[in-house]
Amino acid sequence: MNFNLKYTIGICIIAFLISCDDKINEFEVDTNSGYPANIESSAVKTEALPGQILLKWEALDADYSYLQIKYYDPWQKKDIYKIASKGTTEVLIENTLARFGEYSFYFQTFNSQHQGSEIMEIKAVSGAAEASYTEKSRTKVDLLAEQLSTNAQEPSEGPISNLIDGKPGTFFHTRWSSPQKPLPHYIQIDFEEEHQDFAIYYQNRTDNTWTSDGRPSVVELQISTNGEDWKTVETLTGLPTNHSSTYTSDYIITGEKYKSFRFSVATTSGNTSYFNLAEFAFYDVDIEFYDPESIPLD
Repeated sequence: MNFNLKYTIGICIIAFLISCDDKINEFEVDTNSGYPANIESSAVKTEALPGQILLKWEALDADYSYLQIKYYDPWQKKDIYKIASKGTTEVLIENTLARFGEYSFYFQTFNSQHQGSEIMEIKAVSGAAEASYTEKSRTKVDLLAEQLSTNAQEPSEGPISNLIDGKPGTFFHTRWSSPQKPLPHYIQIDFEEEHQDFAIYYQNRTDNTWTSDGRPSVVELQISTNGEDWKTVETLTGLPTNHSSTYTSDYIITGEKYKSFRFSVATTSGNTSYFNLAEFAFYDVDIEFYDPESIPLD
């Protein structure tokens, strides 16, 4: 009888201890105060930039060590992780595309023990990424004297054919003698075939070392499909004025084809009513266009 009573009491004590241990474990999980505070989705603002997304939020007065932002990049076809320290208030997401629509960003804060908060999802769109142009090559166009003309040839010197004779010691000169003709003075090229994107080169007169006057200082590059109606596709400024100096333009994208071209001088150094050049060349330019918003995707 005594043995049964002791046995019964022992079983009750063990059962009580097990019951208490379960309660302790549940209490520790439910009341753990070490988990970090999360960022509310309403606190995050987004801004669509060209090829980028800017994520911004107010500095949090909350207990966490760092912030992780996860998103899927459909261009690279993989998850990307960004880590921001406490106190950071914005993250710039680069290499995004408008063509992919909404991106989902998952915000999660972590404490020093790398325990994470509740994950908050933020959706945002990118601005369109900018297209780019790359020059692949430029080819000099062989010109004939009969393709060149001007509205102001000086009758006493400097025929326009000197521009393409390959001799820097010769020169072309617009009219300086009476009666003078006001600017603009131009060099016109009438091509036999159509052209599109281009570049130009010229060399200033080499023999008149005593002056820097009469050099082109503002030039309009113009094109025409019929030789009558002209469109300015580029205006050149900041041009060299020293004798013998040369100028090579960047490529010019016209967006259309044409058969006539003008190098039209609107202003000269020294404000002369004429200009002169030693050499002139015209180049066709092969340009590669790259638009990440429209290229085929794998």
